[in-house]
Formats: sequence, structure tokens, C-alpha cells
Amino acid sequence: MNPFLFNIAYKIASMRSGRYKKLKNQSSTEETRKTLVSFSYYFSNTIYILLGAFSAGFGLKGFLLPNGFIDGGVTGISLLVSIKTGFSLPLLILLINIPFFIFGFTQIGKWFVVKSILAIGCLALVLFAIDFPVMTNDKLLVSVFGGFFLGAGIGLSIRGGAVIDGTEILAIFTSKKMGFTVGDFIAGFNILLFIVAAYLLSVEQALYAILTYLAASKTADFVIEGVEEYTGVHIVSEYSDEIRWMIINKLGRGVTVLTGKRGFSKEGEEPEPIEMLYTVMTRLELQGLKKEVQKIDPKAFMTMVTINDIKGGMIKKRTIKD
Repeated sequence: MNPFLFNIAYKIASMRSGRYKKLKNQSSTEETRKTLVSFSYYFSNTIYILLGAFSAGFGLKGFLLPNGFIDGGVTGISLLVSIKTGFSLPLLILLINIPFFIFGFTQIGKWFVVKSILAIGCLALVLFAIDFPVMTNDKLLVSVFGGFFLGAGIGLSIRGGAVIDGTEILAIFTSKKMGFTVGDFIAGFNILLFIVAAYLLSVEQALYAILTYLAASKTADFVIEGVEEYTGVHIVSEYSDEIRWMIINKLGRGVTVLTGKRGFSKEGEEPEPIEMLYTVMTRLELQGLKKEVQKIDPKAFMTMVTINDIKGGMIKKRTIKD
């Protein structure tokens, strides 16, 4: 080959090789960043679930169960059956929650159900393996602090993307089928439970159970910062198309693209147009949404607003084919 042509070919090959290495290094760095993001979320969720199981176990064995007190929801049913029959509380919590998690596969997703089953398993293991001391026999203190630690456990588990009480799953399912709000269903469910408790135990214990339930629900709301069933999310990012595709095809949720203009611009210049995404998520899906958005654009701007109730539109999650 002509030496001149050989030198040109060599330089082109060298440039392409260098560009390939640079692109390969960039791709490797991006994959590493995404892996670290996923790991940090999984690790923090695991810590939340473990702390939630320990806190709920302490509230149950350190306060409620030794004093014959109950709470609302599936936990309350388990406590009531355990008090009346002497059956193992850990086993009851596992068994009674099973039907509720069956609904979770269609309403929220398989990974949520898997994490919730693990959370319930951790709670059952804590109740079985750890002998918490009985903290007090004062009825008022038992109701308030038993509810406090139980509610903290529920809230921490929800922040970890799981639940340790299946009542809410059934509430979401029923609200879609019958038109009740989630809050109405849970309130009605617990009213029936407390009426049964008044008959099987005593009116006084049922009244203390209501106090325990109120303490637990308020504590759970505090721990998860008042998260309601649905949360509206606004996302501003330069990668709006990629995030929109991820929300629709990976999370199975609807999304609206809002066109606007940036507020900051030089005097006399037209503000730069932008696209803003708006979607509605359940509180159990928020962690997954934030993780996926951070993978695509760590600098994305997100605002979240709690929604008390919602109707119409693409509310029900679509089935995603793997």
C-alpha cells in the first residue's frame, strides 16, 4: 500500500478505536451508576422493612398481646383469634394475610407482594424468636404506646415498599369494584371488627382497641409523611421522552405531557419551551418511580402532591408483559 494512504488509514482506525473505547467506558460508567442506584434503593427498603417488623413486633408482644388488647385490620383479627383460642400469633398473622396478598398480584404487582410476604415473614419471625419484656399493664399506656410502635412498624414497612397488614390491599381492590373510597372501606372494616371484639371480649376492651387503632394510624401517617393512596407527580427533565416511555411501558401507568416555557430567560429573549410530565402513582409505587427516574436523569426535577381521592382516567395499572 502507498505509505501516504497507509498513514491516513492508520489515523482513521486509531480515531475509531479511541471513540469506541470512550463510548464503551461511558456505557460502563452509566451501567455502574444505575446498578448503584438500584442497590441503594433495595438496601434502604430492606432496612425500612426490618425496622418496621421489629417495631411492630415490639408493640404487639411488649404491649398489646400480654394485656389482651387488639388493633384494627388483619393484625387485630390475628390478635383477637390468638386471645380467644391461644393459637400462635406469628402463624395466624401469616395465614390470615394470605388471601389479601392474592389480590395484590393484580392490583399492585408481584414484586410488591413478594416484598410484603417477606415483611410479614420477618414480623412472624420477630414475634416467634424474640421475647420482648412486658413494658406496662396500665391500660391507657398499653393502648397509646402499643398503637404507636405498631403504627411505626406499618409506616416503616410502607416506606420500604411493602405492607405488614393486608387490609389496605383489599380496600384498594374493593374501592375499584364497588366505588367506596379506601378510607371508607378500612373504617367500615374496623367498625365491624370492634363490634365483634365488644361481643367476644368486652365493651371496655373494644373501646381501648379503638384508641390503639387511632394511635397506630396517626403514627403510620406521621412516619410516611401523610402519604395518601394516590400521589400526583410532576417531572421536568431533558430526557422527558425516555421517562415517559419508562412510566408507560415499565411501570404500566398513564402519563400526560404538558407543554410550557422555562421561567428564566435573558431580557428580550423568548423563554425556552419545555415538556413537563404528569402522572399519578399509588404511594407504594413512588419509590420505584423515583429510582427509575434517577437512573435516566439524576438532575430531574420532581414535585409530589398527595391526592385524597381520584376518579376517571387511566387509574388501574396496566399489565406489563415481560
